[in-house]
Amino acid sequence: MDKFLDTPALESLVDLMRTNKQSIVFTNGCFDLLHPGHIDYLQKAKTLGDVLIVALNSDDSVRQIKGESRPVNSLNDRMAMLAALECVDFVTSFQEDTPYNLIDAIKPDILVKGGDYTKDEIVGADIVEDNGGEVKILDFLPGYSSSDLIKRIQKLNE
Repeated sequence: MDKFLDTPALESLVDLMRTNKQSIVFTNGCFDLLHPGHIDYLQKAKTLGDVLIVALNSDDSVRQIKGESRPVNSLNDRMAMLAALECVDFVTSFQEDTPYNLIDAIKPDILVKGGDYTKDEIVGADIVEDNGGEVKILDFLPGYSSSDLIKRIQKLNE
């Protein structure tokens, strides 16, 4: 089965998974320069349920968040890298500034974000909790950041 799904296909799949009593874990982000911190985070997220869905910000959305020089990798490349990870079951993307509508459409059992967020800052936490789900904040592996990697590369080129 293909790991790349649009929202309607994802909604159908999630319905089937729920019928089979599988728990759905959802996370989202830019995942621009994949690094060991991302891998650690995604592996931890996968252990929280049966199926891990990762939603990626569109290229335009990343530019709005990170600036005109980002993303370094295109949406297709970022999706391909994440899909290659064993811990990631499905990859999708969203065009809006936040994944709120996507979270509302699939209503995951567990919503996961990294340790730089507080629960009240997590988009979609209200939807997940209103539907009996959980919001989990995972610690980051110290010393890894895409933005820091970009700065280090830029210094090498000076």
